[in-house]
Amino acid sequence: MSDKTDEAPAKKKGGIGKLIGIGVALVALVGGGVGAGLYASASGMLGGGEPKAEGPRLVPKDEEKRAQKKEGEGAAGGEAPPKGEGGDRYASNYYALEKEFTSNLSGSVHFVQIGLAVSTPYDDSVIEALKTHEIAVRSAVLMALGETDEEQVFTTEGKRALQKRLAKAINATLQEKEGFGGIGNVYFTNFVVQ
Repeated sequence: MSDKTDEAPAKKKGGIGKLIGIGVALVALVGGGVGAGLYASASGMLGGGEPKAEGPRLVPKDEEKRAQKKEGEGAAGGEAPPKGEGGDRYASNYYALEKEFTSNLSGSVHFVQIGLAVSTPYDDSVIEALKTHEIAVRSAVLMALGETDEEQVFTTEGKRALQKRLAKAINATLQEKEGFGGIGNVYFTNFVVQ
């Protein structure tokens, strides 16, 4: 008789262990399912929501935005702008940075003050990224200006080389922050050396 009473508690303990194991397995399955669903939703695999943008889109010349002329300045309101042969294959999207840049020149007592504008053959996403990260872009431009020698700012070739270095600095910053650059050219809207 004593043998039968000892077996009964052992069977109860085994049953509780099985229930706990089943409960843990169910929690793991439900948690895994929820995690997989969230991952699929975030990565766009389910087709719902907005698909993630893969970067800026090149804008063909025929989709180019043209500046609106004021009344009385040439072409009528509904008239299409003239299209010429040649030029770039893609439209240019321009943006002028509002504040000017002032920096000391490398190894010189002189400083330079410049105004900048940029162009991109891509859609508005590049300009929006530039606006979003303007502080980081301004810092990169100031760093590049600080590395500029005095001789470079007095020659046309030096200024062209500076434009290329500034475009490279801006694109590197945008690449770091957004995963894409897209600035094609940098233009000086103001250039003073003192």
